[in-house]
Amino acid sequence: MSEVFTKEHLLQYVTRIERLDLDKAAISQDMKEVLADAKNNGFDIKTLKHVLKLRKMDKAKLAEAEALIELYREALDV
Repeated sequence: MSEVFTKEHLLQYVTRIERLDLDKAAISQDMKEVLADAKNNGFDIKTLKHVLKLRKMDKAKLAEAEALIELYREALDV
């Protein structure tokens, strides 16, 4: 009984992982299409990705990083 139970659970996990992998591939393709559309409309993709990264950051950490960048820029006259 334990062997059948383990096989069933294993198959469930494998099936679920395979389905998630397909979803991940579809989402990746969707992301590429959206980025291509943004590029075709004149947006800089590198900058767009950077903005997305900043939006994910915690507000306090973002403020700290921006303050450090400004400090370094002033020190280097950039």
